[in-house]
Amino acid sequence: MKDYKKYYVLPASPEEVYMALTNPFTIELWTGEQAEMSTEPGSEFTMFDGSISGRNITFEENKKIVQQWYFGDQPEASIVTFKLHPKGQETSVELRHTNIPEQDFDHITTGWGESFFTLLHDFYAE
Repeated sequence: MKDYKKYYVLPASPEEVYMALTNPFTIELWTGEQAEMSTEPGSEFTMFDGSISGRNITFEENKKIVQQWYFGDQPEASIVTFKLHPKGQETSVELRHTNIPEQDFDHITTGWGESFFTLLHDFYAE
């Protein structure tokens, strides 16, 4: 299992980024695909028409989101944490993804930058 940590800067406020990560309608706008999301701890979620799924763990409105992402039947949970830091008119998103299966690491880390955060950045840059 591997861990990944990186910062991404988005041209939006922490409130806007939080909504983009927690509101299913906003998620569908920036991904272009179906999403199911709730800010209820313990609730299940899916994004990118089901290609990402997991369970919501905790929320601090406009500041922090912690989720478990599912990868088959691995023994340790894969945890994704988003911390939102105001940076002038932008938001610095501190991403930490722990317990990524070794065979998925390159695909997952590339996806964070080239897909997930690029789509989110472009959504707010328009």
